[in-house]
Amino acid sequence: MAQTITLTLTPKQAADSSYYTAAVARQMGIKQSDIALLRIVKRSVDARRGGLKVNLTLEAFLDFEPMPEPIHFDYPDVSNADPVIIIGAGPAGLFTALRLIELGKKPIIFERGKDVSERGKDIAQIQRGGEINPDSNYAFGEGGAGTFSDGKLFTRSKKRGDYNRALQRLVYHGATEEILYEAHPHIGSDRLPRIIADIRRQVIECGGEIHFNSRVDGIIIKKGQAVGIKIGETEVEGRAVVIATGHSAHDIYTMLDSSNIRLEAKPFAMGVRIEHPQQLINKIQYHNSDQMEYLPAAAYSLVQQVGGRGVYSFCMCPGGFIVPAMTDKTQSVVNGMSPSHRGSPFANSGFVTEIRAEDFAHLTEKYGQLAGLEFQRQFEIMAREEANGRQTAPAQRVADFVAGRNSASLPPCSYVPGIVPSRLDKWMPEFISTRLREAIRIFDRRMRGYLTNEAVVVGVESRTSTPVRIPRDRDTLAHPEVAALYPAGEGAGYAGGIISAALDGERIAEAIARDCK
Repeated sequence: MAQTITLTLTPKQAADSSYYTAAVARQMGIKQSDIALLRIVKRSVDARRGGLKVNLTLEAFLDFEPMPEPIHFDYPDVSNADPVIIIGAGPAGLFTALRLIELGKKPIIFERGKDVSERGKDIAQIQRGGEINPDSNYAFGEGGAGTFSDGKLFTRSKKRGDYNRALQRLVYHGATEEILYEAHPHIGSDRLPRIIADIRRQVIECGGEIHFNSRVDGIIIKKGQAVGIKIGETEVEGRAVVIATGHSAHDIYTMLDSSNIRLEAKPFAMGVRIEHPQQLINKIQYHNSDQMEYLPAAAYSLVQQVGGRGVYSFCMCPGGFIVPAMTDKTQSVVNGMSPSHRGSPFANSGFVTEIRAEDFAHLTEKYGQLAGLEFQRQFEIMAREEANGRQTAPAQRVADFVAGRNSASLPPCSYVPGIVPSRLDKWMPEFISTRLREAIRIFDRRMRGYLTNEAVVVGVESRTSTPVRIPRDRDTLAHPEVAALYPAGEGAGYAGGIISAALDGERIAEAIARDCK
């Protein structure tokens, strides 16, 4: 039976496998040669109280013990099983499909965008300042928005499902085993597309279907039950319909609203991307230690109440890039991504504040439950106008933003289409800019150097979550008024990232297998 050993090491020691292997052998009172396998089961960096340590938890298997089994999942042939329609091939949709296969159901996925390979070409075009394909971009296409954003796999929720099983499923489809033990696991935007393609292969090999370039136009409802979908003149029926379309599928909300399928407005958050030199963040977080070279690019997580509203960092991307995340040529929207090596000289993060119903109440009479979407859209259009109507993004040095003054020039920035000087503090809704500016002052007291003109704020970060929730019954997980219609993931208002969306998809699959006989 494996023995578990916990070590507290310096970063240099933790980076040297021969050092910690010898330390484990000493602690166990055995020869190093008796250890047949030593694997890390948890690794975290502790930079509190001015110190810098790495906590390693390891499992040691001796040469006479059975070795651990490799990660494996059994996916049966479901070619002739009951079909379940899934709208969207993001993490919620794909994990719904994989779990349905395990449970003996046939998933049929309809994705408005392209597969990851073809989608990558459209994203490259956006980066060059070219045309935006409204169905194939950073938000839409195989893998969803997370495929080409940071790829972080951390969730604080312990109620959504089996977090470790979700990570193991990703490893089975090609992710490195590091994600199983890192305190804040990360795949990287360079590796995720291959994993997504392998999941597609798995679904198809088991008899499931994935249809790209297939934008759903309507839900077929008979006798109060969802029985299929419409794509143009084509109708496809199934035992259940899963809506897993992500937070940017505004047309889906409009379609549901016009079909009198109940929706609910919900709070969300908007703001900017804030970008610093990564070396500055490393020095702040690692206390300018001489052992920084043995540690990964430093991250941070900040939250503060300002004027009764939360202001917080979101989707922090160490060693990453700011990317264009608009889905329409009238918008300026940014997001963050980072490759697996996190080697960029920049560190960026969403920097946002809460948006509540009273903030867009003036739009409710005309737009009803979709008023938050309109408020979001207007914010993105203002940003586009400030960017001179191009793919460039409006930006301001951080100290200038806080002080309320023009930036005569801008520092280097990772945003490839480019940034242009803009007084963001002038044109943003005042309640947003005021709270962001005050929060930066507060955060600078926690991270000395955070408020600096070496850093830049870039507009706008508006797609943190959806302003609309598609309601569902607490027990059945189906829509409370339409049987066999299952809202899932971020776009439905029940998740906030890759893993939480994936776990929600698995729960939906289990509910369908239980209730849709």
